[in-house]
Amino acid sequence: MRSVKLYRYQLPMDTGVILRTQRLVTREGWVVELRDGDAIGRGEIAPLPEFSHETLEQAGEQAQAWLANWQATGEQDFGELYPSVAFGLSMALMELAGELPVEGNYQVAPLCSGDPDDLVVRLNAMSGDKIAKIKVGMYEAVRDGIVANMFIEAIPEVKLRLDANRQWTPTKAHQFAKYVKPEHRSGIAFLEEPCTTPEESLAFAQETGINIAWDETVRDEGFEVKAEPGVAAIVIKPTLVGSVARCIELVEQAHAQGLTAIISSSMESSLGLNQLARFAKWQTADVIPGLDTMQLFKAQLEQAWPECELPVMPLSEQEVVWQQ
Repeated sequence: MRSVKLYRYQLPMDTGVILRTQRLVTREGWVVELRDGDAIGRGEIAPLPEFSHETLEQAGEQAQAWLANWQATGEQDFGELYPSVAFGLSMALMELAGELPVEGNYQVAPLCSGDPDDLVVRLNAMSGDKIAKIKVGMYEAVRDGIVANMFIEAIPEVKLRLDANRQWTPTKAHQFAKYVKPEHRSGIAFLEEPCTTPEESLAFAQETGINIAWDETVRDEGFEVKAEPGVAAIVIKPTLVGSVARCIELVEQAHAQGLTAIISSSMESSLGLNQLARFAKWQTADVIPGLDTMQLFKAQLEQAWPECELPVMPLSEQEVVWQQ
């Protein structure tokens, strides 16, 4: 006997979280709970403001319609769904069927979200590969270049994943590169989407020797995974990409082209983040995923993230907006 519940959650965020043009005070989303006999599967549907095309309300309405049809017929079509809805529902079905491995990859690339000195301390304490992520493009390009160069000088074995979110003109991108010494540029694993267009980003990589990675471009219509000079990786954010099957397809295409595939979060709750860690371990076992976003929250949801001491808000205390 199939049954469903659709919860709406709200979690407080750190006051310093800024998404492009707005400050994110509360993270809101939906959690789908599917039951079939004794089996249970959950999935999180959480459009990311400023990045997802669908709103929270649109995602909720679409999810409810799909769930009603699934409960009545068992149909599992994700073709016309918003990316966040397709991912959350397909993840819930995968968990319901026992197809999502239990073991997760909880090793994270620490995210610099404040004082750079704090990140240096975290990196020095890390064993194994020292990989960190830094958002660039929010301040002056020259400052970003100086900061990146400082990290590589302080920790020569570090590999930085930098993310510019298409914020730079070619001129600004070259200003950044100018302040990273040529001998330090190999300390940059890649720079995600430095320029406004993929063509400008490719030219930047070839002119500076700094590898790039595709992030937003992965979600552009007609995107094809292919090996190109200067391209090192693709970043897959399932909430923004779509169903589990689509994400797996991208991973397999990247590997076939000799590129690194990285599973990355879109500020999901601890419930969704744990599922992403399991997915990353399964599909990209040898790659540290980009999941260091719990530090941006003030509370967790239902399931704690390893070694996170934030309070856990049970799903039972969230609003059940629909069930059948």
